[in-house]
Amino acid sequence: MQRRNFIRQSGLLTAGLLLHQQMLNAYSSPVSVKNISIGIIGCGDRGVGLGSVVNSMPEQFQIKAVCDVLAFRLDQAKKLDKQNNIRYEKDYRKLLDDKTIDAVIIATPLHNHYEIAAAAISAGKHVYLEKTMTYDAEQSLALVKLMQQHPKQILQVGHQYRYTPLYFKVKELIDKGYLGKVTQIDCRWDRNWNWRRAVPQGYTDKQVNWRMYKEYSGGLPAELLSHQVDFINWAFNTHPDEILGTGGIDYYKDGRETFDNVQTILRYNKEGMIGNFGATCGNEKDGYLFKLKGTKGTIQLLMNDGIFFPEKQTKSELETVDGVTGATKIEWNKEGGIPILKEKLKDGSWYALKEFHKTFTENSKPVSNVITGATTAFCVHLMNQSIYKHSIETWKPEFNLL
Repeated sequence: MQRRNFIRQSGLLTAGLLLHQQMLNAYSSPVSVKNISIGIIGCGDRGVGLGSVVNSMPEQFQIKAVCDVLAFRLDQAKKLDKQNNIRYEKDYRKLLDDKTIDAVIIATPLHNHYEIAAAAISAGKHVYLEKTMTYDAEQSLALVKLMQQHPKQILQVGHQYRYTPLYFKVKELIDKGYLGKVTQIDCRWDRNWNWRRAVPQGYTDKQVNWRMYKEYSGGLPAELLSHQVDFINWAFNTHPDEILGTGGIDYYKDGRETFDNVQTILRYNKEGMIGNFGATCGNEKDGYLFKLKGTKGTIQLLMNDGIFFPEKQTKSELETVDGVTGATKIEWNKEGGIPILKEKLKDGSWYALKEFHKTFTENSKPVSNVITGATTAFCVHLMNQSIYKHSIETWKPEFNLL
């Protein structure tokens, strides 16, 4: 970036929150606001969590019914019923048959995503579908085809980084060249926990701990790393060309099938980037880690915080710009970085559901839609294929949807 461009653009780092136009549009109030009647299918931790967010937005949403095949999950969902007017069902088709329900949130185990989403779209419901969009690439292609047959229906995928102000700001920094040429991406999502839930009497381990079994789950790549993979797809308008992965059940020898320790390398040929995406259940030191490394600087992200660390030459240019223009003084932290946002952020699901309401009201296309959701699902599919088959996987021509 030339010095004159730093002078012209330095406000991006000094003037506080400057949102991408897409974000500004997402939160502008529509002319008429409709209260959307919602059904929630899947009442585990994620489904109940999304229901709590929905309840915090009473002007936008009203929960009409909830559904889960497990009775104890329905009992857990009773915390959402503030006025004793929510219906409880074990068969999701009863929600789809209810003409008073406008849209459904689907937060079931991954292997059910396609079946329920396809049935909901065919029944005329709008859909908020949790990530990862589908269990495998074949189901993603089928859902894309189905949505083409129902152009008036909305399907939004729960990759909420596409709606969060922090990640919009990061994308803007990338677009405006503050990182220079990005060549390395380092991502981790680690924990020191067996990832298991207690199994109530009368239920099986597969019903409760479905994430541990290959027939139901995409494991760590689907449940955790898909968020970071999706952000890179969005921020750079790209997808990986080659994927190399490895992993194993390296600590928890407890009958699980999905790996407790994985590492994948994603090669983006057009951009000249390498992405390292890994997760372990055996150490929590790094926890959530997301670094984008460019020739002019590095962005380091936590869940709700981000720091820009300029390279030496970039830092010198920024300090010169500050002195020349009289701009608001850049605030460096003790590690030599610049905080990206100071504003206190809401939960990412709030921003995503705000967008869902807006697209419903305006009958517009969500940012995280069936095409972008499929693209990330393809990545997860190839990551798991490489991990389990010990192979190098390549992007397929049929995956080119964008």
